[in-house]
Amino acid sequence: MERWDAYTRDGVRTGALLTRGEPVPDGLYHLVCEALVIHEDGSVLCMKRSMEKPNYPGWYEATAGGSALAGEDALQCVRRETLEETGLCCYGFEEVDRHVTDENHTIYHTYVCRTACAKNDVRLQPGETEGYLWMDAAAFAAFAASDRMIPSQKRRFARYFARRGLLPEEKI
Repeated sequence: MERWDAYTRDGVRTGALLTRGEPVPDGLYHLVCEALVIHEDGSVLCMKRSMEKPNYPGWYEATAGGSALAGEDALQCVRRETLEETGLCCYGFEEVDRHVTDENHTIYHTYVCRTACAKNDVRLQPGETEGYLWMDAAAFAAFAASDRMIPSQKRRFARYFARRGLLPEEKI
């Protein structure tokens, strides 16, 4: 049974616990953290979601991530999730966005991180990921501009993409 800390909408931990799969009471939220993994050569890692996933099965996503477990802060969560879903040790985690979604009671913490790993060191996590691609900057910009990128991820990275010149904000 996966347990999460409950937070107020403004990110204050309440001391209550939530359980994955059970409804989140109105006024409470849980943390979800995600990271865009950038190789030292500038390429971006995209993970193929498992066909077992209820949302966007088989899609390539630009991040690794998931829910913060009880007792974890956002940085601990994103480091753990990135390692679990990719097998990669990453560094230089930079938070680039924080977004609250009322309909699923979630506070998203969105990061960018770096890695110097060998590109074939990626490890898949059964039930979560079933493939991966490293995209150079041009291929990733085309991916981000397409309808192949998960729309909610694109929205959470909008300001980061605009600052990096990948996409104008009105295209996101």
